[in-house]
Amino acid sequence: MANFLLFITTVIIWGATWYAIGFQLGEIDPGVSLAYRYAIAAVIALAWCVLTRRSLRFGLRAHGYFLLLGLFLFGFNYLSAYHAQLYISSALNAIGFSAMIWMNIVNARLFFGARISRSTVSGATLGMAGVVIIFVPEVNEVSFSDQVVIGAGFSLLGALIASFGNMVSVSAQGRGIPVMQANAWGMTYGALLNFGLSVAQGKRFDFDYSFAYMTSLLFLAVFGSVVAFGCYLTLLGRIGAQRAGYAAVMVPVVAVLFSVLLEGMPLTATMVAGMALAVTGNVFILATSKTDS
Repeated sequence: MANFLLFITTVIIWGATWYAIGFQLGEIDPGVSLAYRYAIAAVIALAWCVLTRRSLRFGLRAHGYFLLLGLFLFGFNYLSAYHAQLYISSALNAIGFSAMIWMNIVNARLFFGARISRSTVSGATLGMAGVVIIFVPEVNEVSFSDQVVIGAGFSLLGALIASFGNMVSVSAQGRGIPVMQANAWGMTYGALLNFGLSVAQGKRFDFDYSFAYMTSLLFLAVFGSVVAFGCYLTLLGRIGAQRAGYAAVMVPVVAVLFSVLLEGMPLTATMVAGMALAVTGNVFILATSKTDS
């Protein structure tokens, strides 16, 4: 039950972040917004560790893991995803990012020798098929222009980088490094990375004081970063990257449900069929024991 709560919390929050990110794309450069997001998240995570008396003292080797987490999970992956959405729709971006489930399967095999079971392959296949079916109208409208190719490239690159971040977290937890402290330091490095890249590119550190921008920024920092990553990476350590990575498939499903509820998107038979496939795939994935994943 605890693992189920971690999984459902992750997918609900990250599903909502697809809606919230829309309020971040506008007047403020995406890299600058990411810097703000992870600066806030890092302060909250570090403060939580201090208040709960979790030690933040680690050696250089541990900080190597933290730096990689900052680069892969709190930096370049989101920069790629944000830039992808400048070229392609959020629907296509969601499909591209859901490919992380396959990347986790392959990377877990390459880095940790994890066995690939039939239920894992079946679940991942059904899940990806479900996500594509959900967004069939958008897929049918795609013309393979240079813009689409660039956007798809950014999306897949972001998913691959995030998958590498998953592998780093699995390795760090295997060495006994606690998730909360790893996230706090990783987000600190991620914030510094995003600030540094923005400065190097000469971007303006403006701020949007609109209610929509500020509330979405706080939601992304507190829930989308501190809470969701805490849940997801804890789950990753418990059930493995192949199974936990299915969150990448379920997040677009939840994002569509939020669009139906909040934006008045019509719920079609095609969407329902795609969601059913994604949920079925989830059942297959959860049927895989940790030793198989």
